[in-house]
Amino acid sequence: MSHKDAALPLVYSCSGCSSAAQTANAAALELDSRGSAEMSCIAGVGGGVAPLVRLARSGRTIIAIDGCALACVRHCLAQHGIEATHHVLLPQMGVKKKYHTRHDPQQAVRVARAVEAMLAPRSEAMDAEPNTIEEITT
Repeated sequence: MSHKDAALPLVYSCSGCSSAAQTANAAALELDSRGSAEMSCIAGVGGGVAPLVRLARSGRTIIAIDGCALACVRHCLAQHGIEATHHVLLPQMGVKKKYHTRHDPQQAVRVARAVEAMLAPRSEAMDAEPNTIEEITT
């Protein structure tokens, strides 16, 4: 298993059946493609796949993006005694959970930007848009 940069945070996301779940997944993919985080597989962690559990336990910063209050990502990590460094719960950001509806790609980009702002050193975060996670509710 090859890892891009061990200094990058790991990002795990929900990828369930609702639009909010797909927003979480798309935001994680966006963070990965931007080089802001390395996306890893939460299903593998939840399923106890040894190399993926080892990666999750490696001591790297972990971002968990959950699409709803069920917090499946947080629970999958907790099964192995792992707590995310940053837990992002999309309903707290104004993301609505809808079934039989595709996610809004622009909303996923806004979530990714909010996570990047959260991770940025304080001086960079002052200039970032949006400044806080709560500001993406449009």
